[in-house]
Amino acid sequence: MGLLDKLSSLLGLKKKEVHVLCLGLDNSGKTTIINKLKPSHAQTQDIVPTIGFSIEKFKTSSLSFTVFDMSGQGRYRNLWEHYYKEGQAIIFVIDSSDKLRMVVAREELETLLNHPDIKHRRIPILFFANKMDLRDAVTSVKVSQLLCLESIKDKPWHICASDAIKGEGLQEGVDWLQGEACIGRICHILGH
Repeated sequence: MGLLDKLSSLLGLKKKEVHVLCLGLDNSGKTTIINKLKPSHAQTQDIVPTIGFSIEKFKTSSLSFTVFDMSGQGRYRNLWEHYYKEGQAIIFVIDSSDKLRMVVAREELETLLNHPDIKHRRIPILFFANKMDLRDAVTSVKVSQLLCLESIKDKPWHICASDAIKGEGLQEGVDWLQGEACIGRICHILGH
């Protein structure tokens, strides 16, 4: 059972399609994270860099996921905005060992947050400070500071330290998303 399968069973959700955007600069580990989140029988052994974008569709016991794995290469980042309206949650992956490109990641995040299709929505954003296993990695607290995450006031967000290859930190992110989904369901039931 994959992590998202566990999430859906814990939430007690019936078959529902969830659109998740997985964004971040190239070589941050997006595809590896998506692979680890899939049910174990659907995981692949060989991960190759995403060119353009790929759409991963997979089902768990009660949810049907459509994950948009968007290439983080500069020439493809303008494609991201074409999928913002569809997104119900965002996973933003950061290579915590690449301090030189942290400024670029922050600029892309600011562009995302200010886009008209995202700006006025209370869409949850899960940040993975990935590649924590590398010697040059900075802490998730430092990544949060470098990306100025504390300035995000109108959207629920959470940052997790992760090592996508080993799957470390991914469960924490799924647990947070579960909590956000439960809060959202309660608010919906109460009419808020």
